[in-house]
Amino acid sequence: MKRIIALSLAILAGTATTTLATSSEISGTPDAAVVEQIKTNLADQGYEVRKVKTEDGMYETYAMKDGEKFEIYFDKDLNVVKTKSDD
Repeated sequence: MKRIIALSLAILAGTATTTLATSSEISGTPDAAVVEQIKTNLADQGYEVRKVKTEDGMYETYAMKDGEKFEIYFDKDLNVVKTKSDD
């Protein structure tokens, strides 16, 4: 649990406050600029982003770090909402 909280705080610290989505709910294919911003922020923290898609009104990101798989969910403002790892 501490690891998930630390990850969330680290990602929040590296996330720009610019709003790239205009709708309150995310749907369809993610905008290329949003995908690039997510990839850049996570890469700066050592993650290899495998896929970014939208699901349940959020950006769902699949990433790897140190051989561990992560699912990181972002809201429309690119704030981390939830993080899951395959421990």
